[in-house]
Amino acid sequence: MPQDILINWAPQETRVAVIEQGAVQELHVERALERGLVGNVYLGKVARVLPGMQSAFVDIGLERAGFLHVGDLLSSIASRHGEAEAGRADAALPIEKQVFEGQSIMVQVLKDPIGSKGARLTAQVSIAGRLLVYLPQDKHIGVSQKIPAQQREQLRQRLLALAGEAGGFILRTNAEDASDEELAEDIAYLCKTWAHIRERAVRLPPASLLHQDLSLAQRVLRDMASQSTQFIRIDSREQHQTLQTFAAQFMPAMVKKIALYTGERPIFDLHNIDEEIARALGRRVELKSGAYLIIDQTEALTTIDVNTGGFVGARNFEETIFKTNLEAAQVIARQLRLRNLGGVMVVDFIDMARAEHREAVIEELKKQLARDRVKTTVNGFSQLGLLEMTRKRTRESLAHQLCEPCPICQGKGIVKTARSVSYDILREILREARQFNPREFRIVAAPAVIELFLDEESQHLAGLSDFIGKPISLQAEAALPQEQYDVVLL
Repeated sequence: MPQDILINWAPQETRVAVIEQGAVQELHVERALERGLVGNVYLGKVARVLPGMQSAFVDIGLERAGFLHVGDLLSSIASRHGEAEAGRADAALPIEKQVFEGQSIMVQVLKDPIGSKGARLTAQVSIAGRLLVYLPQDKHIGVSQKIPAQQREQLRQRLLALAGEAGGFILRTNAEDASDEELAEDIAYLCKTWAHIRERAVRLPPASLLHQDLSLAQRVLRDMASQSTQFIRIDSREQHQTLQTFAAQFMPAMVKKIALYTGERPIFDLHNIDEEIARALGRRVELKSGAYLIIDQTEALTTIDVNTGGFVGARNFEETIFKTNLEAAQVIARQLRLRNLGGVMVVDFIDMARAEHREAVIEELKKQLARDRVKTTVNGFSQLGLLEMTRKRTRESLAHQLCEPCPICQGKGIVKTARSVSYDILREILREARQFNPREFRIVAAPAVIELFLDEESQHLAGLSDFIGKPISLQAEAALPQEQYDVVLL
């Protein structure tokens, strides 16, 4: 299906929207200060070898040295892959006999620095492409375990023939249906990238960055752009030139599709994308018919509830439900891409009595999901009438990227009523009165709670004051959330 890609670039943030049939289908966000180091390749310098830990600290030009374990040296990795005898023999050697202080060594970041710990490093460089992961220092040819076992050997043989002497490759899940031409293009791109890394390793001094994982704008070209892409518009002249250069080197067919947007209106205003982002962060999704979805994302799974709302439809009640569910299936597939929801998902369609209606809804959902670049599996309806499905997690969902738990409700989505809070306060005063003997108790709380004490709960407050034999005063604090309060002893 024809698609357009819009890129809104700013020094602090890059945003990408994929448009199909005039509607936003995917949103991607990358922030400069939150961009990690994982995947970066450095020419490191061994700063210290620790025989007792069988590890070494490697200076890669950061504030703290990186951590390299003996198991992440090439010899150990070659042994695990069952490579040459020499590899297995080297793996038996302790780290102090394989590296030494002051030695230059090429390493890649496996884990970002956390707290006082430096980055976790590996000596085996892997470069991710669109369809493949390249292991230039290895000869291992692997296929994703998520691809059905009966297809793996056939794919491995195809990859062996295409790879030749280039090195090792791992075929990614999304390459399951890739053609030989597409695989060959990805191999050529990865080999060019590796040649660039090797050239910089010879030219630059130790503790230098040799390769950084692509920026979001560049990953758009690598992972999203295809023959169906009509144009890629970007609103930054500098980044437009960078993309042109990148495409000319690695993806020449895309150069003519990259255009600089110079309009007066912000590029995302062309398709009301900021409004789409706001809607994609909400629970409720309105359907054109008047029905609506409720989407809730939890730690364990994502639930989607379909409701008829104001849709009355035809005179036939079964047909009304069927049409609502069909429309919902189309919108659900788009929302999964738009919000980048992953993991286990349960969809509660409106109950359908006829089996052919249920099958038609599943087929419609599968048809819409076929456009999704992320692997999605629909398992059908359970005995409870809930549709079960899974979608591969590729990155944080849009809500997790842009939002954080509410500081007032702590992510619960609800807060106690003013009356519940007032009763908590009364119990707290009684508890304090049994332990302390102040001159007076003062309640500091939100205006709604104080208002309740002055009106409906005034009798209970007066009764407690008489019972403990102490006056209780009130103080409203507009800045306090409804659930927060303080009982001050005076």
